[in-house]
Amino acid sequence: MSIILSALIWYPSADWAEKPDPCASLRARRGGVLRLNGAQPPKSFNAYIDNNSYTAMLFDLMYDKLLGIDSQTGELVPALASRWAVSEDGREFVFEIDERAKWSDGVKVTAEDVKWTFDAVMDPQSDTGPWKPTLSFFESPEVIDSKTVRFRKKGKSGRDWRDILNCSTFWILPKHAFSSSNFNKLDLERAVSGSAYFISRADEQIETELTRHNKWWRQDLPSCRGTCNFDKIVLRYFADNENAFEAFKKRKIDVYPVYTARIYAEGTHTDDFARNLMLKRKIKNHAPIGFQGFAMNMRRPPFDKLEVRQAMAKLVDRETMNRTMMNGAYFLLSSYWQDLYDAKHPCTNTVWKYDVAGAKELLKKAGYEKGFSFTFLSRGSTEDKFLSLFSHALSECGIKMDIVRKDFAAWMRDMDEFNFDMTWASWGAGMVKYPELSWSGKEAGRKGSNNITGFCDAEVDRLIEKEKTMTTAAERNEAYRAIDARIASKVPYILLWQTDCTRILYWNKFSMPDYVFSRLGREGDSLTYWWYDADKAEELFNAIRSHSCLPNVSEVVDFDAVRAKAEKGDLK
Repeated sequence: MSIILSALIWYPSADWAEKPDPCASLRARRGGVLRLNGAQPPKSFNAYIDNNSYTAMLFDLMYDKLLGIDSQTGELVPALASRWAVSEDGREFVFEIDERAKWSDGVKVTAEDVKWTFDAVMDPQSDTGPWKPTLSFFESPEVIDSKTVRFRKKGKSGRDWRDILNCSTFWILPKHAFSSSNFNKLDLERAVSGSAYFISRADEQIETELTRHNKWWRQDLPSCRGTCNFDKIVLRYFADNENAFEAFKKRKIDVYPVYTARIYAEGTHTDDFARNLMLKRKIKNHAPIGFQGFAMNMRRPPFDKLEVRQAMAKLVDRETMNRTMMNGAYFLLSSYWQDLYDAKHPCTNTVWKYDVAGAKELLKKAGYEKGFSFTFLSRGSTEDKFLSLFSHALSECGIKMDIVRKDFAAWMRDMDEFNFDMTWASWGAGMVKYPELSWSGKEAGRKGSNNITGFCDAEVDRLIEKEKTMTTAAERNEAYRAIDARIASKVPYILLWQTDCTRILYWNKFSMPDYVFSRLGREGDSLTYWWYDADKAEELFNAIRSHSCLPNVSEVVDFDAVRAKAEKGDLK
């Protein structure tokens, strides 16, 4: 062990001390139930198999990672590992498991759990496509002792500034509970967990219930106080957002994140909102901005031709859609990383305007003067009004679009196999950009990868490799802008729109920090920082019975403004 330690730089520093989460409230109390929209049922609860924001949220509640990321600074902090080290050449990473770390059944967390999880994810038989790229640069972890594990970069793999993130921020699962099971078919109902919650009940196609257990070893640590406050979290499934909103109004769910502008603008003009029984909030913070658009499968005709993809972009009337269908609530995207641009760095990507005549010229150039037919893989009726307008424009060019609708699980299966022509895809954004996962040519053929369009470009691949060795954020941002410009010029997506805030509706029986969400957080923070307030619940019940009103609450929450008040000591 002494030989290993001598060449390593250890973190955190000797004077580091764990601090409370500044977004967690000292007023928080444990108890109660939070019921929210779980959207459509996943194909699997295993986030390694079913790669989406819903399953990631589940796993965040159930399993820890070696290291965490500070909700305010974005810096790495201890989680399962109490400390870690990086070799001077940046090719070895050592983690020491916290001596206090236990699974929910009382078994100690060991280095063997880390190694087993890594090996299970990397097993060729495991359907873990999106996770393989970031872990493939490492050899199978070496167990030094029961509490120490070492990762080594593979011999030919170059250095990447994200290496420490890649080997420390994947969920660690219990080897003793799962090693005898098929990783693709893990039974996670009432399974051993490593974080605050476990799946206590799963009613297929209806709802999933998570229960907080009192054996989470981190629950009383300073950084976790005031978090994970609900006794139970119930995720109810709905065919689409409209159905979920109707359920919300009937008090079948408590919290409703808004993804449809019309609902926020028009659906909240009701007596319950006027009396503050239900509240609408708009949170502005520093959460990274993702993108959404119509993804085109570039692996096969007709979308293998650039002119066809450009023509498609000219046939989506985004301005009319935003103005007439979404109350002008969004800004139109021109980039895959919109947060890279500001007054000093304006975005120069082409902004595609609605232009049927221009589309016809491009189609003629591509050899499709008489049009063609294709299928649009849909996963919900909320897309219908947009597709109707799009279909009308297509018909002017002799193009026929057949809409094939599937539920989310079936849609995911088709996406994993790249079995589509065009579909609506929405991608969140993390604090760290990983262009390789979505845009590398190596990922274009990997089943289940994030490169759903099959994008493959030598210049982008070159820039991706170059970016890995850059040492400053400014350098990397320049590289990202160059990558973004190149991708945008190839039009793999018809980019749509996005919002710079998070909108959420909820019944007025919860309390929360003044920030509502953390600096970089979105609606998932309601599970982390909010709590059931018995007094508010009673006031709500009485107001419903007496047809009275509850006090007003500010609709817009600006994180920076709240933080400025906190620094001045002006918050209650």
